[in-house]
Amino acid sequence: MNSLVTQYPWSLVPRLQTEINRLFGNANQSDSSSATATWVPAVDIHEYTDRFELYVDVPGVDPGKVELTLERGILTLSGQRTAPEFSKPDEKPQYTRSERGLGHFYRRFVLPDTVDSEKVHATGKDGVLTITIAKQAKAMPRRIRIGA
Repeated sequence: MNSLVTQYPWSLVPRLQTEINRLFGNANQSDSSSATATWVPAVDIHEYTDRFELYVDVPGVDPGKVELTLERGILTLSGQRTAPEFSKPDEKPQYTRSERGLGHFYRRFVLPDTVDSEKVHATGKDGVLTITIAKQAKAMPRRIRIGA
């Protein structure tokens, strides 16, 4: 008996991209974030004259359960995302497609000497963790007036 199997070749692209990112991310970094993490959150970094702001995508993760440390100029964030619970515990879905990573995440950033490690502030809202790191006053540019 012959059976027809439908294949979706593009469904493997996100998984391939993740594996490529893990491979090259580990080769370019001296930390072990790719080796110890199940998934790596996307991060946007903005630099201003007086501060750095990092926006970390962690949907489904309680901001209070994210561990954030700054030690010797290295900002480390880690945590875990678990599978969402079903609305009806006795009912399981017939089919599931999962594109968001589950499990442990880990990310490290080497910060420049210009940051003020005493002035770090973090907030979480709508699945985005916002980390603000002030720059040291001496690191900020100042205008010098030229006399005649």
